Amino acid sequence: MKADPEAQRRLLELQAIDTALAQLAHRGRNLPEHAQLRQQDERLQTLSDERGKAAVAVDDLDRDIARMERDVDQVRQRAAKDQQRLDSGTGNPKDLESLQHEIGTLARRQEELEDAELELMEEREQAQAGLDAVDAQLSQLRAERGAAEQRRDEAMAEITAEEERQRAARGPLVASLPDDLVSLYEKIREQSGMGAAMLRSRQCEGCRLELSGGELARVRSAAEDEVLRCDECRRILVRTDESGL
Repeated sequence: MKADPEAQRRLLELQAIDTALAQLAHRGRNLPEHAQLRQQDERLQTLSDERGKAAVAVDDLDRDIARMERDVDQVRQRAAKDQQRLDSGTGNPKDLESLQHEIGTLARRQEELEDAELELMEEREQAQAGLDAVDAQLSQLRAERGAAEQRRDEAMAEITAEEERQRAARGPLVASLPDDLVSLYEKIREQSGMGAAMLRSRQCEGCRLELSGGELARVRSAAEDEVLRCDECRRILVRTDESGL
């Protein structure tokens, strides 16, 4: 293939743009915020599950306490009625004695219920403290995730803007080059990630290998408009004043 030497040298500009675009794409895929957000989402899910269990525990204790309060109130009301009947003195001595005994039994039952209610209230306080702790962790983690998301969005916006700038420069450059040269370049770039490399100081900058004696002789004898390729990496080998020929 033949191509104007200047067009060949401009392939290095095109390669520089494509390298920059590849680096930008790699940077966008590998932003640290991506991994951080995935970890935070996993942690948020774990904490959300923990919060659900903690909230259920608090609700269950609230129901138990409410039931215990109703039981205490029933015992208290029954004891009050018995005391009222006892205080009225109505009834035979045996009935009054039975009332006295029942009042004592109700008093002990009320005390037992109130002690049990107190234990439930202490458990409820601990359960609420656990729920509050999870809520605090969730709040902090959501704030941290929001900050990480903002950093990611800002970084991606910066990357996108630079990609647009590079593509804007790439279009006119490609249009200025011969179609067959661009087609060869694109085919090689698709295969190896780099379509053209400079020959600098007798070394291919694509594979970083120095040209052998025979290859060097071939390059030296080639016409200026001949499109050369590296024997090792098969990339288009672009000659410049720095080639050391």
